[in-house]
Amino acid sequence: MADLRTRYLGLDLANPLIAGSCSLHKTVDGVKRSADAGAGAVVLKSLFEEQLALEAESLTRESSGTGHTEAYEYLNTLAMRLGPRDYLRLIEEAKRSVSIPVIASLNCVTPLRWVEYASQIAAAGADALEVNAAFMPTAPSMDAKAIEDRYYKIVESIAENLTIPFAVKIGPYFSALPRFAAELVRRGARGLVLFNRFYQLDVDTRSLSLAPGYRFSSPEEIYLPLRWIAVLSGQLDCDLAGSTGVHDAEGVVKLLLAGAAAVQVCSALYLKQVSHLGTLTEGLKQWMKEHGFESLDQFRGKLRQEPGAQQEAYERLQYIKVFVGIE
Repeated sequence: MADLRTRYLGLDLANPLIAGSCSLHKTVDGVKRSADAGAGAVVLKSLFEEQLALEAESLTRESSGTGHTEAYEYLNTLAMRLGPRDYLRLIEEAKRSVSIPVIASLNCVTPLRWVEYASQIAAAGADALEVNAAFMPTAPSMDAKAIEDRYYKIVESIAENLTIPFAVKIGPYFSALPRFAAELVRRGARGLVLFNRFYQLDVDTRSLSLAPGYRFSSPEEIYLPLRWIAVLSGQLDCDLAGSTGVHDAEGVVKLLLAGAAAVQVCSALYLKQVSHLGTLTEGLKQWMKEHGFESLDQFRGKLRQEPGAQQEAYERLQYIKVFVGIE
């Protein structure tokens, strides 16, 4: 029988399939559905940094009639300590309801006081934290170093305040991704999730207004995380999770062959229902049986980049067309 066990962020998972952060996991029932369907772990819906700031502002505004500076500061600090209390309750109740690891998620763009809230997430029982650092620069005056430094400060702040392991979920748009990834790990990240997806922007030509674009990934989007996991898995001392474009068991296998410790699934759970997790698990088992593998470690990273032969296939964007027979 195929052994699908893996370790991710120091956590023991029955299989490498992680039900990714999304609205399906904003309730305990949603978390239970993914667990019952066979997820190895679940990432809760992200809590946004702005939500913490809004709650702090709300409590402070309610107290503004006191005219007491110390009271103002106290309530502002209290708001940050409490944060969105429902999220903490979700963690606590989810942990009581399922036996698989529950990973909290924070979506942030600055290294401000919200890091204090990370400690409360750990106290609520979360097994790990996923930091979704989705900062999109739009000002021509902001250079690459300033952008990277913002990420470094976020990671360092969390590492100083958190007692549970955390991974950083990043996008692919960095000029020197391997160096950037290595710095995130050096500054405290236990794992990296490759990659997050910026919400797509569209235009409604009838109303002449902005509109959301298509929100789900397509199977073709797997190629980007596949390349970078293959390149990075042998060079970084951290766990890598593949995300984006995972819609079938073949996609799961590809990311594991590239060196992923775990594989996140999200869009497919909407398009094919949560029960699709079972289909992915069975497909992985069947592939392993056909190829004579009894455990993930027997083939994980088999196709990652290694120094020497065929290295150009991972590095030269045009040469790879010849290598795989396109030209």
